[in-house]
Amino acid sequence: MAARKPRIKKCPDCKGTGEITETVRVGSARKSRETTDRQAALCLTCFGSGDAPTD
Repeated sequence: MAARKPRIKKCPDCKGTGEITETVRVGSARKSRETTDRQAALCLTCFGSGDAPTD
């Protein structure tokens, strides 16, 4: 029988999707304010793979 591959854990930040949502900010750096809009962003913990990082 062939050996099974170990199951890879999902990233805890994006829950395995590879994307997270960020709040849209508008204005200059000093007076920036958050809006109610959201945008998709690449998960920086797993770099979009969806796999949990290993140490």
